[in-house]
Amino acid sequence: MKVLSNEKGFVKFVFVMLVLAVLVYSGFQFGMPYYRYSAFKSDVRDLARISVGDAERTKAQIVERSQELRIPVGAQDITVIKTERTVRVKTSWSETVDLFGLYQKQLDFTLNIEE
Repeated sequence: MKVLSNEKGFVKFVFVMLVLAVLVYSGFQFGMPYYRYSAFKSDVRDLARISVGDAERTKAQIVERSQELRIPVGAQDITVIKTERTVRVKTSWSETVDLFGLYQKQLDFTLNIEE
Protein backbone atom coordinates (compact mmCIF):
# COMPACT_ATOMS: atom_id res chain seq x y z
CA MET A 1 0.00 0.00 0.00
CA LYS A 2 2.74 2.46 0.87
CA VAL A 3 4.43 2.02 -2.54
CA LEU A 4 1.16 2.84 -4.33
CA SER A 5 0.75 6.19 -2.55
CA ASN A 6 4.34 7.18 -3.41
CA GLU A 7 3.70 6.46 -7.09
CA LYS A 8 0.64 8.72 -7.02
CA GLY A 9 2.71 11.46 -5.40
CA PHE A 10 5.38 11.10 -8.07
CA VAL A 11 2.83 11.24 -10.89
CA LYS A 12 1.32 14.39 -9.36
CA PHE A 13 4.77 15.95 -9.05
CA VAL A 14 5.64 15.16 -12.69
CA PHE A 15 2.27 16.52 -13.87
CA VAL A 16 2.67 19.75 -11.90
CA MET A 17 6.23 20.21 -13.19
CA LEU A 18 5.05 19.61 -16.76
CA VAL A 19 2.28 22.21 -16.39
CA LEU A 20 4.76 24.71 -14.93
CA ALA A 21 7.21 24.08 -17.78
CA VAL A 22 4.46 24.70 -20.37
CA LEU A 23 3.43 27.92 -18.59
CA VAL A 24 7.02 29.21 -18.48
CA TYR A 25 7.55 28.35 -22.16
CA SER A 26 4.29 30.07 -23.14
CA GLY A 27 5.16 33.14 -21.10
CA PHE A 28 8.56 33.34 -22.76
CA GLN A 29 7.08 32.92 -26.25
CA PHE A 30 4.52 35.69 -25.66
CA GLY A 31 6.86 37.92 -23.65
CA MET A 32 9.69 38.20 -26.18
CA PRO A 33 7.71 40.08 -28.87
CA TYR A 34 6.52 42.58 -26.25
CA TYR A 35 10.06 42.97 -24.91
CA ARG A 36 11.37 43.63 -28.44
CA TYR A 37 8.57 46.17 -29.01
CA SER A 38 9.38 47.98 -25.77
CA ALA A 39 13.14 48.04 -26.45
CA PHE A 40 12.60 49.18 -30.05
CA LYS A 41 10.20 51.93 -28.97
CA SER A 42 12.69 53.21 -26.41
CA ASP A 43 15.55 53.16 -28.93
CA VAL A 44 13.49 54.90 -31.63
CA ARG A 45 12.46 57.58 -29.14
CA ASP A 46 16.14 58.17 -28.28
CA LEU A 47 17.15 58.25 -31.95
CA ALA A 48 14.37 60.73 -32.75
CA ARG A 49 15.34 62.90 -29.79
CA ILE A 50 19.02 63.16 -30.78
CA SER A 51 18.37 63.15 -34.52
CA VAL A 52 20.98 65.24 -36.30
CA GLY A 53 21.10 65.48 -40.05
CA ASP A 54 18.56 64.31 -42.55
CA ALA A 55 15.64 61.94 -42.18
CA GLU A 56 17.31 59.22 -44.28
CA ARG A 57 20.19 58.89 -41.81
CA THR A 58 17.75 58.58 -38.91
CA LYS A 59 15.77 56.02 -40.88
CA ALA A 60 18.93 53.98 -41.54
CA GLN A 61 19.74 53.99 -37.83
CA ILE A 62 16.21 52.82 -37.01
CA VAL A 63 16.41 50.02 -39.59
CA GLU A 64 19.75 48.92 -38.15
CA ARG A 65 18.29 48.78 -34.65
CA SER A 66 15.26 46.80 -35.86
CA GLN A 67 17.59 44.24 -37.43
CA GLU A 68 19.56 43.94 -34.18
CA LEU A 69 16.33 43.18 -32.32
CA ARG A 70 15.11 40.86 -35.11
CA ILE A 71 11.97 42.90 -35.71
CA PRO A 72 10.49 42.28 -39.17
CA VAL A 73 10.57 45.90 -40.34
CA GLY A 74 12.30 47.09 -43.47
CA ALA A 75 13.24 50.55 -44.67
CA GLN A 76 10.08 50.71 -46.82
CA ASP A 77 7.94 50.14 -43.68
CA ILE A 78 9.35 53.10 -41.73
CA THR A 79 8.28 56.70 -42.22
CA VAL A 80 10.46 59.47 -40.80
CA ILE A 81 9.15 63.03 -41.10
CA LYS A 82 11.47 65.77 -39.94
CA THR A 83 10.27 69.34 -39.42
CA GLU A 84 12.05 72.33 -37.88
CA ARG A 85 11.30 71.28 -34.31
CA THR A 86 10.11 67.67 -34.33
CA VAL A 87 10.86 64.27 -35.74
CA ARG A 88 7.97 61.85 -36.28
CA VAL A 89 8.57 58.14 -36.76
CA LYS A 90 5.81 55.74 -37.81
CA THR A 91 5.95 52.01 -38.43
CA SER A 92 4.00 48.84 -37.78
CA TRP A 93 4.59 45.11 -37.98
CA SER A 94 3.11 41.76 -36.99
CA GLU A 95 4.65 38.74 -35.30
CA THR A 96 3.12 35.30 -34.95
CA VAL A 97 3.59 33.34 -31.74
CA ASP A 98 3.43 29.58 -32.22
CA LEU A 99 2.92 27.30 -29.22
CA PHE A 100 3.92 23.74 -30.12
CA GLY A 101 2.16 24.02 -33.48
CA LEU A 102 -1.17 23.76 -31.67
CA TYR A 103 -1.95 27.45 -31.14
CA GLN A 104 -0.91 30.44 -33.22
CA LYS A 105 -1.57 34.04 -32.28
CA GLN A 106 -0.75 37.07 -34.42
CA LEU A 107 0.45 40.10 -32.47
CA ASP A 108 0.23 43.50 -34.18
CA PHE A 109 2.52 46.34 -33.10
CA THR A 110 2.33 50.02 -34.10
CA LEU A 111 4.92 52.68 -33.37
CA ASN A 112 4.06 56.37 -33.69
CA ILE A 113 6.60 58.60 -31.95
CA GLU A 114 6.98 62.36 -32.11
CA GLU A 115 9.94 63.96 -30.39
